[in-house]
Amino acid sequence: MNRWGIKGKVLFLALAPAALIAAVLAFHFVNSRIADLEQSLRDRGLAIARQLAPASEYGVFSGNHQILQRLTDAALKEADVNWVVVTDINNDILVGSGKPDRLPRVVDAHTGLNFAMAETTSALIFSAPVQVSQIEIEDISGSLMGAAKNEVPHSRSIGRVYVEMSRASTVQRKNELIRNGLIITLLGLAASGLFAFRMSREVTRPIERLSSAVQQIGAGNLDVRVAEESAGELQVLERGINRMGTALKMSHETMQERIAEATSRLSYQAAHDTLTGLPNRREFEVRLERALAGAREQNQLHTLCYLDLDQFKVVNDTCGHSAGDELLRQLAVLLQAKLRDRDTLARLGGDEFGVLLENCALEQAQPIAEVLRQMVKEFRFVWHDKSFVIGVSIGLVSITAESENLSSLLSSADAACYTAKDRGRNRVHVYQLEDVDLVKRHGEMQWVTRITRAMEENRLRLFVQPILPLFPDAEADVHYEILLRMLDDNAELILPMAFIPAAERYNLMPSIDRWVVSAAFSAFHQLFPHSNGGKSICTVNLSGHTLCDEYFLEFVERQFTINKIPYAAICFEITETAAITNLTEAIEFIRALKAKGCKFSLDDFGSGLSSFTYLKNLPVDYLKIDGAFVKDMENDPIDRAMVEAINHIGHVMGLKTIAEFVESEVILDHLKQIHVDYVQGDWLQEPQPLSSLLIGKLP
Repeated sequence: MNRWGIKGKVLFLALAPAALIAAVLAFHFVNSRIADLEQSLRDRGLAIARQLAPASEYGVFSGNHQILQRLTDAALKEADVNWVVVTDINNDILVGSGKPDRLPRVVDAHTGLNFAMAETTSALIFSAPVQVSQIEIEDISGSLMGAAKNEVPHSRSIGRVYVEMSRASTVQRKNELIRNGLIITLLGLAASGLFAFRMSREVTRPIERLSSAVQQIGAGNLDVRVAEESAGELQVLERGINRMGTALKMSHETMQERIAEATSRLSYQAAHDTLTGLPNRREFEVRLERALAGAREQNQLHTLCYLDLDQFKVVNDTCGHSAGDELLRQLAVLLQAKLRDRDTLARLGGDEFGVLLENCALEQAQPIAEVLRQMVKEFRFVWHDKSFVIGVSIGLVSITAESENLSSLLSSADAACYTAKDRGRNRVHVYQLEDVDLVKRHGEMQWVTRITRAMEENRLRLFVQPILPLFPDAEADVHYEILLRMLDDNAELILPMAFIPAAERYNLMPSIDRWVVSAAFSAFHQLFPHSNGGKSICTVNLSGHTLCDEYFLEFVERQFTINKIPYAAICFEITETAAITNLTEAIEFIRALKAKGCKFSLDDFGSGLSSFTYLKNLPVDYLKIDGAFVKDMENDPIDRAMVEAINHIGHVMGLKTIAEFVESEVILDHLKQIHVDYVQGDWLQEPQPLSSLLIGKLP
């Protein structure tokens, strides 16, 4: 019933009670009428027997069978009488009309009247006694008057009367009653059904209209309305549906307007930089692709300019990112003012901008680029009480029918821009195929792809080389420096000097250093199963870019915790150039880990012009003398003097010294004479793959 529609439920609720009442009434009526018919048949049969019995007294008593025959014939004419019989006291038939085959055995129903009734499926048999009345005298000796007072009437049976009443007409009447009752019931139900149908239609029609309207509204047709023809609660629903439809339509229209606005805004944001309002890299590439197609199909000439600010990091580091953002906004306005309406100025990311000069040959573009460079140079950015001079390096590349593709154009412009930076910054450089600097830059950019793919394909490898004490004693530690190698596509080893410069230039070193620290720390307990920070120290190299990563310190501390390595068992090696370039970050990083027990080594010491000045501010434990001095000290007295001076300064400051690039016994002897503390080089032992070293077999 839960699945029925409202019309079905209304019909059911209307018909079910009516059907039940009609059935009960019909059943009661038929039963009552049948009972009346049965009782009428019984009453008539009993009446005939009662009347016939006294009338037969004389005939039975006198033996006048003619009188009895007339009586039975008359009784047989009564309705529903099958036969009538009069018997004597011995139950022998005296006369009868419509004689039966045999007399049934009856049982007295009323003892006092001596009447009886028998019953079969087709008939009722009634029996009554034929009695004669007598007067008996109780006291014979009494006088006549007294005798008369004592007369007592007394009856005795002299025979019986039998009457059989047929049930055929009664059964027929019963069937007629049942049939008529069913017909009346069905007619009543039909009338009730018709009435219920009309009523349900009147009730459900507005509800169906409401339901249809709701379905259409749910399907998106918000213009649907229902006629307000009903009264009472249905009218309230009709008005409610109409108001709801109106409200939904208004909301839908408002929402569509907002969606259109949001879509437009998102479309704008997808194509523009949120900070400066300029087209972003994605939109710039779309326009650049269109310009490239025009150059190929219509032989047009365009020029691509790649701009990179020279002193932006100074503003950011000095005054914060808010100042840097404001600088970018102001420069975007100034640069846009110097360009034509059909040119495109876009922010490509960070402090990099791109300019597409449409229908502008390279010869025309160079003066425009110079104007932009000069404008940025003369611009003074003021933030609170500070003033900054900003420069810009610009790379130019011509867009012609011979240009390869979008990626090649951007790569060439980027390489030209960085060449401008390498040649002194704040200048314009035009891309030329034969340019040596550009060839080098392209090579570095290709290395970026190779390095990235090698990391994704797990083709970085760790090697280990010992750093041995030159004068072993009880306090001398043995260091094992972790060195990085890369496998090329043919599984050939590539030394770090081939790919590290490109990784440093394109800021890949933080990711590489993370991989090295994670891999070295994971293998620590296999290399040094008994180490507790005692005689075995693992040395890991870090780049300057990594020191500037604000999250790297947290990463390193987490690796110590995960791998359960004592801090004293790790020495981090930082190049002098990286330390000086990022002096503040380097000092903070060193102090944070030294406080927990780590050691630090300053690599390539002596390569900088101000090494000794900065050394006082760097809290390191070891000085690693630049190998460029060590490898030639046997032939060059100046190199020997440099090694000796660095060793002496280190000892004065309480630091241990390490000499790398020990490639002969002669060099080793010179270092002994100078009293360098530790030595390292291929002559002592070449680097070994970390994966091939057995536990406990390190030299």
